[in-house]
Amino acid sequence: MAAPVRSEEERRADVRACHAILERGSKSFVAASRMLPKRLRDRTAALYAFCRVADDAVDLTTDARQGLARLHERLDRIYAGGPDPDPVDRAFCDLVHELAIPKPIPAALLEGFAWDAERRRYADAPELEAYCARVASTVGVMMTLIFGERSPALLARACDLGLAMQLTNICRDVGEDARAGRVYLPLEWLAEAGLDPDGLVARPEPSPALASVVKRTLALADEFYRRADGGMALYPRDCRLGIRAARLIYAEIGRVIARNGYDSVTIRAYTGKARKLLLLGRALTVLLWPGRPSDAPPAPAVKFLVDAVAQP
Repeated sequence: MAAPVRSEEERRADVRACHAILERGSKSFVAASRMLPKRLRDRTAALYAFCRVADDAVDLTTDARQGLARLHERLDRIYAGGPDPDPVDRAFCDLVHELAIPKPIPAALLEGFAWDAERRRYADAPELEAYCARVASTVGVMMTLIFGERSPALLARACDLGLAMQLTNICRDVGEDARAGRVYLPLEWLAEAGLDPDGLVARPEPSPALASVVKRTLALADEFYRRADGGMALYPRDCRLGIRAARLIYAEIGRVIARNGYDSVTIRAYTGKARKLLLLGRALTVLLWPGRPSDAPPAPAVKFLVDAVAQP
């Protein structure tokens, strides 16, 4: 079923509400979106706003299970063409119907939020990658569809970038997550380093053992950044700078963590404005040489996302 018919002014009002959420919610996302073509910014705002309100609906509720059930009902109505009378739901409804975004993609995002709500832990790297696929690669897939691209090769590389960025987030937030009762680092790697996840939650503190696990996780992120580089030549030319800049700036967070001795418990890694400008300048080279395209198959954790787009 198609999205409901509304006047152009009503559609513009809904998009303005999405931009307002974007402006309030993430300075980094705002900066990144401004490096994308102007023609894509309204759709990007609609996607971000839906992700933001969905995340808040789980994080800010006293009953996460009820909040998730409500989110799935909202998603059902969006795909049925009868969204809730909410500007974000209406704008996202327009987006999914105009771009034919398969429902399993945002549904997987909600599944990732559910895993967060239950404070799920991940036995090994493949399980952690499955989580990252849901909360980050799903967004990469939807952004690629916003760019007007649906090739499996590019979708696989966009998913790689999502995996890399989320792994970087996890390494940056080890202390913050532990203080909130959450552990994302692979339990297998923690055990090999002689660490107990419950002990990490009870008493978050830096140590050589924990540093070794953070270092190992960042190495995994770097593998996915390298894989993602094979997609730069596949993006539309006017989208490459924004993607490349985001990739370099996020990867730099990992470099900062390394310079901090892999201590993300007592030190918050961030990239300063001067360094971001330098990286932006470096990103400009993608306009001259985007690198060699890669047709490597998708990582196992994200194959279901790429396959969902390929379904008729």
